[in-house]
Amino acid sequence: MRFDLTDLRLFLYTVEAENITHGAERAGLSLASASARIRGMEEASGVALLDRNPRGVRSTLAGQALAHHARVILGQLEQMRGDLGQYAQGLRGHVRVLSNTAALTHLPEPLKRFLSAYPMIDVDLEEKPSQDIVAAVAGGLADIGIAADIVDVGSLETLPFRTDRLVLIVPQSHPIASREAVALREVLHEPFVGLSHGSALQAHLAGHAAREGRSFKLRVRLNSVQAICEMVESGVGIAVVPEVAVLKTKGATAICSVSLVDPWALRHLTICARSLPDLSSHAKQLVQFLSSAP
Repeated sequence: MRFDLTDLRLFLYTVEAENITHGAERAGLSLASASARIRGMEEASGVALLDRNPRGVRSTLAGQALAHHARVILGQLEQMRGDLGQYAQGLRGHVRVLSNTAALTHLPEPLKRFLSAYPMIDVDLEEKPSQDIVAAVAGGLADIGIAADIVDVGSLETLPFRTDRLVLIVPQSHPIASREAVALREVLHEPFVGLSHGSALQAHLAGHAAREGRSFKLRVRLNSVQAICEMVESGVGIAVVPEVAVLKTKGATAICSVSLVDPWALRHLTICARSLPDLSSHAKQLVQFLSSAP
């Protein structure tokens, strides 16, 4: 049997997403091409690699074995690129990074500086909940992850990244605007503005609301914190967002931030990897840059 690197990447992306369509999108392939490649892999190996169902796909035992070897091969390829990159011109490196919503608000500035400083390194950045990040990094589906320390990282190695604080934002005319601090349970009766479906932060907040026996009354879901701040300013509802995002909009919107007294509102974000010394040189450069960036 003969699989090329595109086949291996496509298969890993599909296994991680548990969906051929999403795997194809990440691999930069059409759905028809991706489906044909996976069928070709199954025909060449003589065994089913994926169990297909109406909600997506899961790897079979044979597929799990292939995914393991694909991770090893692609990891070795990235190590080779990193080693040769010291001597060769035009050899691009690639780093796969998973980040939770909170870390994404801190990443644009240091990532912009990193990509400018290292023009031959590409970064594939995707948002996921912290627990999914840990599982993916442990399983070799990403080089590094940035997750909240509220999840058990098991045997992964970690470095500190940022301290993240969640705050409640309200219009300046809202009665809560005069409060210094508030608990989430006190405001769950209010209409909220939230992040779009699939947001790691929104899922995190929904879990804490559920522990209070309540749920959010979401009037609208938006795909950016900036848009949420603007919607809150207009009086549509209130919201819980990372404090750093509010600071970035300071002066641009007429909103007030109120501290949350809930212990989970203060989180430490950590960079995690299976083994920091074993990362490719490109991934090591990114980790060093992020962990030392102000």
